[in-house]
Amino acid sequence: MGRKIGVLTSGGDAPGMNAAVRTVVRAALHYNLEPYAIYRGYHGLINGEIEAVDSRAVSGIIQRGGTILKSARSDLFRTAEGRAQAVDMLDKHGIDSLIVIGGDGSFRGALSLEEMGVNVICIPATIDNDIACTDYSIGFDTAVNNVMEAVNKIRDTASSHERVYVVEVMGRASGYIALYSGLAGGADVILIPEVPYDLEQVCQLIEKANAMGKTYNIVMVAEGVRPISGEQGEESPSLEIGRYIQEHAGFDTRITILGHIQRGGAPTVRDRLLASRLSYHAIELVYQGKSGKMLGEVNQVVKSFDLSYVLAQEKQLNLDYYHLSNILSAI
Repeated sequence: MGRKIGVLTSGGDAPGMNAAVRTVVRAALHYNLEPYAIYRGYHGLINGEIEAVDSRAVSGIIQRGGTILKSARSDLFRTAEGRAQAVDMLDKHGIDSLIVIGGDGSFRGALSLEEMGVNVICIPATIDNDIACTDYSIGFDTAVNNVMEAVNKIRDTASSHERVYVVEVMGRASGYIALYSGLAGGADVILIPEVPYDLEQVCQLIEKANAMGKTYNIVMVAEGVRPISGEQGEESPSLEIGRYIQEHAGFDTRITILGHIQRGGAPTVRDRLLASRLSYHAIELVYQGKSGKMLGEVNQVVKSFDLSYVLAQEKQLNLDYYHLSNILSAI
């Protein structure tokens, strides 16, 4: 075998991570590289949770959600001492290149290792889809399909009881999940962090729809939304929004916080293909001796970007989708 290469998953799990791990291992073997699995992210790296893997070790995982490599937080890795221990552990096992599958925080950790001399290649995997230099990150498509499926079921009971349902989804400070699933699921109001909301206006929109004969409404809320009036309170934004609608507009209102159900389940075809493509090209870069890069898919073309450049960018949400949702909603 040739050089040794490690792979880890870090941060929040995302459907498609296993497909990425599978491709990393098998593509590495194709290029005569020796793959090593690192369990529990940077925490496991520091503690030596590392083992050699072969093609059979990743058999039958492409359809599984989550990550077989596990993920864990590591406060120690945030320190210089912890990162030094991580580099020492890689040296101990003879691993000269590291594939990191994760999101923003994982990439910042990878960049710190790259600055310490570790060859690092990153693959974007987060349901939030908030990583720059790629149209989609692994896990996003599955997450929005999970949300859309839930909204379809919520709509059935909302229409039966003539209620307003406020549905809160994940995304941190990004509105991708709320906007895409809300638009595809026919939500009547979509609230995203990129566009501060006005509760009075939300009530007016629902009242207008009611006057036109609509008997129920779906309000899609991203967890990171902020009101025009100022900072969001300490409680979940959907609770505040739902209570305001009920008290000021008089509509029977229910709150649904989908939470981690959005992350689970088998990855979609799109996420499996994206994970496979990005991971294969990541191994190509390792084989070519490249480091400090992230693979992204832009306009269906896989491209590599300097990791430092990626982390310096802020991903911009396409607000054309937001304007379209306003036009297509029943209100």
